[in-house]
Amino acid sequence: MGWLGIPIATTQAELDETPLPGEAPVHLATRLAQTKAQAAITRPDTLVLTADTVVDLDCESLGKPADAAEAREMLRRLREGRHQVHTGVALACSGRLGPDGETHVRRVTTDVTMRPYTDEEIDAYIATGDPMDKAGAYAIQHQEFHPVDQIQVCYANVVGLPLCAVVRLLHDAGWTFSIDVPALCYLHFGYRCPGPDAGLEV
Repeated sequence: MGWLGIPIATTQAELDETPLPGEAPVHLATRLAQTKAQAAITRPDTLVLTADTVVDLDCESLGKPADAAEAREMLRRLREGRHQVHTGVALACSGRLGPDGETHVRRVTTDVTMRPYTDEEIDAYIATGDPMDKAGAYAIQHQEFHPVDQIQVCYANVVGLPLCAVVRLLHDAGWTFSIDVPALCYLHFGYRCPGPDAGLEV
């Protein structure tokens, strides 16, 4: 958010992130983002931005691993294969900043192909502690592990906050400003975005 030049304060919205029976990963990401926004909009004259990222492996939701053993299992299952990453982003408004309870939601999906990393690399990565708070037990931007071979659509989405969705949500809420999101992503990630609305869904 700092890259967008928008001042923020952070908070947490504690809720049960367990998928509902039969709930598809793509719907889980959107529902959790919206639920977090509604739970966090507790003060007047506030904008609350929330996000939730889910790794989708053959229609199975992979969230954050509970322990090292689960992280190892996830990384082995993802190895050399293709999966999708869905991030739901929600913006809730209150008071003068928008109708109370109004929540705008967007979602971005990225196709991800993993490289053939070894079991030894997995163990070394787990030892850093980095996988434990990551959906699917990995961070695309980790410089030593670098688990991803290639992606299609949005790099920032796999990091966990698709900037294109954030900007679009702010526009939906009536905030008008001009930010070149593809240029911003290239500056910070070295990734050439196919377009500011690539992979963006309501």
